[in-house]
Amino acid sequence: MRPAVSSKRRVVLGITLIIILTGIIYIPAMRAGFIWDDDTFLTKNELISADNGLYRFWFTTEAPDYFPLTSTTLWFEWRLWGMNATGYHVVNVLLHILSSILLWRVLKRLKVPGAWLAGLIFAIHPVNVESVAWITERKNVLPMVFYALSILLYLKFESDGHRWLYGFSLIVFLLGLLSKTSVVMLPFVILGCAWWQRGRIIGRDIVRTIPFFVMSIVLGLVTVWFQYNLAETEYIVRTDSFFSRLSGAGWCIWFYLYKAIIPIRLTFVYPRWEIDAFSIISYMPGLLLVGLLVLFWWFRRSWARPLLFALGYYIVTLLPVIGFLNIYFMKYSLVADHWQYTSIIGPIALLVGIGSKAYEHWHRRIKLLGISAAVVLVGLLSWQTWTQAHIYQDLHTLWKDTLAKNPDCWMAHDNLGVILGQQGNLEKAVYHLSEAVRLNPNNEKAHNNLGIALAMQGRYSEAIHHYREALRIKPRYRIARRNLDLLLHKMGMPSGFQTGQHQ
Repeated sequence: MRPAVSSKRRVVLGITLIIILTGIIYIPAMRAGFIWDDDTFLTKNELISADNGLYRFWFTTEAPDYFPLTSTTLWFEWRLWGMNATGYHVVNVLLHILSSILLWRVLKRLKVPGAWLAGLIFAIHPVNVESVAWITERKNVLPMVFYALSILLYLKFESDGHRWLYGFSLIVFLLGLLSKTSVVMLPFVILGCAWWQRGRIIGRDIVRTIPFFVMSIVLGLVTVWFQYNLAETEYIVRTDSFFSRLSGAGWCIWFYLYKAIIPIRLTFVYPRWEIDAFSIISYMPGLLLVGLLVLFWWFRRSWARPLLFALGYYIVTLLPVIGFLNIYFMKYSLVADHWQYTSIIGPIALLVGIGSKAYEHWHRRIKLLGISAAVVLVGLLSWQTWTQAHIYQDLHTLWKDTLAKNPDCWMAHDNLGVILGQQGNLEKAVYHLSEAVRLNPNNEKAHNNLGIALAMQGRYSEAIHHYREALRIKPRYRIARRNLDLLLHKMGMPSGFQTGQHQ
């Protein structure tokens, strides 16, 4: 058999195995429904259902964020699937599979040992479930395809010299940015790949990346403008100082690395850390990272070369989400599994590469043990991903699992309480809503929701108290005002306005 034919068959076999295994373990996700934020992002998004929605996504500031290409895919899919969640989930899984295959080919081009296994582990890694099983994270899985493809095209351009590959790489990167600017660090990644391949970065590398940097800066600024002028107009996300964010950045990176290597107790909302910017201990995780980078740089021409490349890639791609910029979800937690979707290939490739390199020098019997260990690892990760995917079945399951792992998550208590109230389980609803108020007494929505549940139980005076608390926190909270006035009218009492309450 000719080597070229044999190589093509191995590629086809590798692609087939990734598709089959990933498709199987994500069956629970493809059977899932809609969860938190899917309503705002999709099912109740008037731009999705509007005939002129495409124009409004691309050319207006009506959407809370600017990811028009992602919104365009959902606009078309809404006309195919409507309120049937399965179609959206299947597309997410297919995009994730495609990214995994493309990452395998990128690592292969970079001559990283065990490239196929690294691509497979990315496909089945439990941390990635949040990005794949959550419809809203279409804005994660779609740009990842363009991100990986852009890097692959650029690497092919460098080896083949065809200018059209360079142009195509630029266009594909632009599509990734228009899907979501989570891939904004790609120009740095390209420079890192140049260093990995040749041991240095030359002027030609910098010149070639200038168009990539220009697009990153322009669309990055657009994203920041949307976040600070539209997504956060009503709520304060963070009030901590720069130094608190600086020390917290080190915590975030180590947290993500821990979850990437030991993916246990993954949860939708992790506890929100309180970081003391005046304590030297708070800066130790970041200082340790700096120390490792210096050490790896010092020995970059020998044993530390892959460690520097992998850790450098990991830190660079995580920079946008480690706390220096406000992201709305940081109101609930400073970390989230879906924020390391682009980054996690770094530690995966490093560990698989080290294992594969060692495998080449092992005795035949030890090699059999190595293969067995790899099979066991793939099996364990697949099982955990299958299990994790069940968590995203519906809102009730999601919030119960969150509270099992993070009992003090006021957001989960609030949302679960609303669901239980809608189901008629008022006793448990009041319990969870009371917990939400106890854990976050300055959340007007939790007070309003608790007021509704108490009113449904006939506990009117307590309900009035919580409606008034909601209006104290947010005087122009129209829903709480309406609920208070309706209850007072029902009781034959003057309205909140007449009794001098806040407007």
